[in-house]
Amino acid sequence: MEAKRLVFAPRVAPADHLARHRLADLFLDTLPVNAHTTASDALWAGLPLLTCVGAGFAGRVAASALHAIGLPELATSSLDEYEALGVSLATDEARVRALTTALERNRNTHPLFDANLFRRHLEQAYRAMWSRHCTGQPPCDLRVEPQPETANDEGGRPAATSASIRS
Repeated sequence: MEAKRLVFAPRVAPADHLARHRLADLFLDTLPVNAHTTASDALWAGLPLLTCVGAGFAGRVAASALHAIGLPELATSSLDEYEALGVSLATDEARVRALTTALERNRNTHPLFDANLFRRHLEQAYRAMWSRHCTGQPPCDLRVEPQPETANDEGGRPAATSASIRS
């Protein structure tokens, strides 16, 4: 890979930051702290993101986003795997184009950007918490079952949402 293809971009205005995602081929995520909002921004823009799953929450955010957008194959489990996949993607334009196409397709059919689905899951969790409270039950871990797809999902796969309640 040519060194000039690797760009470390300076801080710019938010609109410019979002616009430049369209100029990149691949987003290389960091460890021990993954991209959070920036990962979502990149995925929304159709920029494939490569990450390595870390040990704690901050190192697992991008992998969660990739699973929710339907591209778990871009979440590696070791730095060696991360490097190998990064080099492979950097030398395979057709594969990167296919990932970009998948992102554009999945943006409206997968849970990551489905605000209505998130809202329904959150409301379901609130109802379950309130019901437990009203019947005098103690706080507990809850599992919110997946809700039907929203009208724009076209076959999306909603993920279950979990909530923990502690007093």
